[in-house]
Amino acid sequence: LSSRFNWSELTPLGLWGRTLGLQTENSQFLLEGMPFRIFGGSMHYFRVPREYWEDRMLKMKACGLNTLTTYVPWNLHERERGKFDFSQNLDLGAFLSLAAKNGLWVILRPGPYICSEWDLGGLPSWLLQDPEMQLRTTYKGFTEAVDAYFDRLMRVVVPLQARGPIIAVQVENEYGSYAKDPNYMTYVKMALLKRGIVELLMTSDNKNGLSFGLVEGALATVNFQKLEPGILKYLDTVQRDQPKMVMEYWTGWFDNWGGPHYVFDADEMVTTVASILKTGASINLYMFHGGTNFGFMNGALEADEYKSDVTSYDYDAVLTEAGDYTSKFFKLRQLFSVIIGHPLPLPPMIESKASYGAILLHQYISLWDVLPSLLQPMKSEFPVNMENLHVNDSTGQSFGYVLYETVIFGGGQLHTRNHVRDRAQVFVNTVYVGELDYNTVELFIPEGQGFRQLKLLVENRGRVNYGLALNEQRKGLIGDVFLNKTPLRNFKIYSLEMKPAFMESLQQVSGWSSVPDYFVGPAFFRGRLWIEQQPQDTFLKLQGWEKGVVFVNGQNLGRYWKIGPQETLYLPGPWLKRGDNEIVIFEERTAGRIIQSVDIPYLGRTQYVD
Repeated sequence: LSSRFNWSELTPLGLWGRTLGLQTENSQFLLEGMPFRIFGGSMHYFRVPREYWEDRMLKMKACGLNTLTTYVPWNLHERERGKFDFSQNLDLGAFLSLAAKNGLWVILRPGPYICSEWDLGGLPSWLLQDPEMQLRTTYKGFTEAVDAYFDRLMRVVVPLQARGPIIAVQVENEYGSYAKDPNYMTYVKMALLKRGIVELLMTSDNKNGLSFGLVEGALATVNFQKLEPGILKYLDTVQRDQPKMVMEYWTGWFDNWGGPHYVFDADEMVTTVASILKTGASINLYMFHGGTNFGFMNGALEADEYKSDVTSYDYDAVLTEAGDYTSKFFKLRQLFSVIIGHPLPLPPMIESKASYGAILLHQYISLWDVLPSLLQPMKSEFPVNMENLHVNDSTGQSFGYVLYETVIFGGGQLHTRNHVRDRAQVFVNTVYVGELDYNTVELFIPEGQGFRQLKLLVENRGRVNYGLALNEQRKGLIGDVFLNKTPLRNFKIYSLEMKPAFMESLQQVSGWSSVPDYFVGPAFFRGRLWIEQQPQDTFLKLQGWEKGVVFVNGQNLGRYWKIGPQETLYLPGPWLKRGDNEIVIFEERTAGRIIQSVDIPYLGRTQYVD
């Protein structure tokens, strides 16, 4: 590793208006004709508050990296079909320009599918309104939607190639592990080229998918955590005389609800990175900084069983969820500084964290009291899945909860035939009876006098983001539910997406009252956090609460769940203000009275990645 590699002259602003860009020649990269190696790190603008983008970029530079990689989440940029959003935290152009200003090149990974432990791998759920939809194929309904999205996205991206930081663009993402349509990768490649993408194209796959994810004219790269013997040489078998690149070197791993908090040993990680670099390969650290799955955006796994991902995307990465340094940062900085051979910028000071103490949630309102005044139900003879509800200009509901109400006479055996996605709380009138999910598909409904209301409050816990089941990710009730073998009919259906307008209206609704000594949800609770000084990052600990979602000043911080592993939610300082800050919690079941603001996160019991 003693060979010196100095690219201090090769910066986006220094090569403004370049003509050659990134090229491959005789197993090496050339940037504007000069030998170049990619020392990259992944950071996603949509997982990090905009106010912190530059801080994280400066930390990348201080670690010795020269390239930033980011995904682009279609399901945030086009939440409703035909309505695009590239503002505020989704201002991709500003993010890319900031990277250039801070001397970072960019590898852009625009999908349309991104995986990334993100709901439906970044694909908008409204695609699933079509019962015949074939995601990630050349199915007409899919390609027409991609074309419309790329038409808008490329208006942001194309100008930031030669006159910006973009040096490479990835074609789709790990398609070799899906590989349902042999024509699809060519379609995505041409969709990029036709709209003005001129930089180097790449693909990205794990070893098993590598040979199935290739497309002519794109450099194949590989993803892994453990450096198996021959894995980089294997790249030579699929493409000759090309530079080797690890597009995703996994610096840690993600967590699922009910599991441990995974960590990956720092020394083992740095040793592997050093071994990769010794071969002359380029590398991208996935993740350099993971950030947070704010709101309802987390993805899920479906291998043996369905497992949803936690809110934190800390990933045991090089920087923590809140952007602080780890031992991985300093070990990598030392490694890269030896290779680069000139002094690296000093690491920026870390932001101090605040412990604001106990916050009393002094008022509550039951969900049953909110419904009549805030939500108009839809009426349907049959259950309707979330995506096909007539809301959001007929784009359907993407996230959150749906309440299904019907009238029953008598009790008996309630059976879902596995049609609940993903978890339902069951009530008779307003009395809690039990829960239904993938493992519990039947429930006894007690006998009672006369007609009663049966209510199923169904939560979408996050759509699967990887694997072959993407087309089956509809949520809510996806088919009939039976009482004593008779399908239930004539539903009132309430869409409970908890979007900003709803949360604002919730504050004005009458019926908020003092929290009694004991209360069970579902209900909304509210309290205030008073801050005297300039607000700082903090973490909210929800001991004594069972399962729900936290909103601060209207921002959805994400889900909490007492089964863990995650026990604190990250609350960024820029989302707080001096004076009064409003906290609203939607609790499904058992509420505490207070939450704690602490200055240290707790992500749960750890387990080393094998």
